[in-house]
Amino acid sequence: MTGIHRCVTRPIQRPTLRQCAVLAGGLGTRLGALAADRPKPLLPCGDRPFLAWLLRELCRYGVEEFLLLAGHLSAEVERSLDELAAALPKPVKLTVSIEPEPAGTGGALWHARDRLDERFLLVNGDSLLDANLSRLLADAADDGDDVLGRLALHDLPDASRAGVVATDGDQITAFHERPAPGAPGTINAGLYVLRKAIVDELTPVCSLERDVLPKLAARGTLRGTVLPGWFIDIGVPADFVRAGRDLPARLRRPALFLDRDGVINVDHGYVGTVERFEWTETARQAIRAASDAGWHVFVVTNQSGVARGLYDEAAVRHLLGWMADEARRAGGTIDDARYCPYHPEATVVAYRRHSDWRKPAPGMLLDLIRAWGLDPAACAMIGDQPTDTQAAAAAGIAGHPFAGGDLLALARAIVLSRAAPLASSQHLLA
Repeated sequence: MTGIHRCVTRPIQRPTLRQCAVLAGGLGTRLGALAADRPKPLLPCGDRPFLAWLLRELCRYGVEEFLLLAGHLSAEVERSLDELAAALPKPVKLTVSIEPEPAGTGGALWHARDRLDERFLLVNGDSLLDANLSRLLADAADDGDDVLGRLALHDLPDASRAGVVATDGDQITAFHERPAPGAPGTINAGLYVLRKAIVDELTPVCSLERDVLPKLAARGTLRGTVLPGWFIDIGVPADFVRAGRDLPARLRRPALFLDRDGVINVDHGYVGTVERFEWTETARQAIRAASDAGWHVFVVTNQSGVARGLYDEAAVRHLLGWMADEARRAGGTIDDARYCPYHPEATVVAYRRHSDWRKPAPGMLLDLIRAWGLDPAACAMIGDQPTDTQAAAAAGIAGHPFAGGDLLALARAIVLSRAAPLASSQHLLA
């Protein structure tokens, strides 16, 4: 018997953005015959469309709804929804908004205006920044109402294929034309946290990049967060080939599995509410360090408090969701979680059973390995009980006991002992 497979929560207060609009209507003219019968974002990249990799990354950060802004070959986008959903490790809502005529990036957003949340993400569907996006989300959460948008920025040694962004601190002051070949620069990475009020700046046909953002920068209503990482734009054939070669390997990340009680939070005994939850001293910093280094972070927790009738599964899911939101506020992310509510001596009859998800059995870990396509040899688990390291061993994962103290130091030691896509001493020591 297995536990509950999904830990999707909807806390009353939701600091993490849940909606992401995706610009998926570009013509792909520079790709020629490669994009003759399908939009750029749907071109194959390894074993799935490029767009599936992009959505997979974004659902790590709490996105539950994707609104695909389609135009060119929109029927292909609509036909792709089942394939895209099947490639994702979490259940999400996928819908399509179709522009009635070629409307530009700003126009595509204008035509979807009635379907936008008050705050939402917007991303280009043909580029991907492999970076810790929680840094962007955490900064945006602190922006005042006078800020209409915050952009992810990225430093390139050669920015000649893109315009460059001028900043004063984190305020974006101007957008400039492409520099000379070989010149470095800070670029717009195509990820935006926007307020719905930006719709008032749009028209039915307009370019967000050329017509709207420069005006907002001149008014002082845009901010930017520079994110280190790896950037790919599949707009030209050479980079499309590079994406197919390099992207799947980069996004099959190493993973850090964390037990909950006694590791992430102080074990006060059957913690089932936010009010009784107390972070261990450096838990949020440890999650942020692993996220900065390019690792997944997962929570796997036995929750026999449900079996004992102390709280219900809804309380467990709510608390896990709140933890994930708080981790993102601190600049890290909990990508996903599993819990087991069963116990062989449960007082609640419905939960009285043996479960292959209850540690020391490895079911929770194996389910995450399957869902996210992980290599167990590239994973590690931290737990405070022998059952945690036993479950890790049964799943083929290295187990690390935690007896209290500095979780950040242990996480750093694990991450630095292995190669990881984004690891650098600068980020891990932040």
